[in-house]
Amino acid sequence: MSEPADLSPTIVESLYCEALVLADEVRAAFDLSGRLDLAGDDEDLARVALSCEALRTTTRMMHAIAWLLNQRAYFARELSEFQLRQHGRLPPSQPGSSEEHMAMLGPGTQEIILRTERFHARIARLDTAWRERFAMHPTAIHRLRERLGREMGAV
Repeated sequence: MSEPADLSPTIVESLYCEALVLADEVRAAFDLSGRLDLAGDDEDLARVALSCEALRTTTRMMHAIAWLLNQRAYFARELSEFQLRQHGRLPPSQPGSSEEHMAMLGPGTQEIILRTERFHARIARLDTAWRERFAMHPTAIHRLRERLGREMGAV
């Protein structure tokens, strides 16, 4: 079995460019210029839904971009590995979008929200994999010794 590829400056730069493009699409999708795709009978509820989803979506993207900026700083040797481990953690994912809110938004807006959720999930997987590299995983021999010790103590 081969080792998984580690993060590299090329991967981080590629994701950073993708994040900037996606963030610009988010900004355009949630431009509150007074238009709503599906205002329906209750325009106020639709505006609240749009505002809530805009906040969730932009927060999600800003967390991902901040994580990528920390990775870029690490590769540029502006942050040490210790600093990155201490302060470069991706914040936990925000609650998912409300089905009720999503139903009030247009298909294009719904699609952009789903794209940001998938992008954030990709970044979260990278963050988890990178952090697991530092986790203390007992070797098989240590686990065997612990099990033998428990069994021998039980006799």
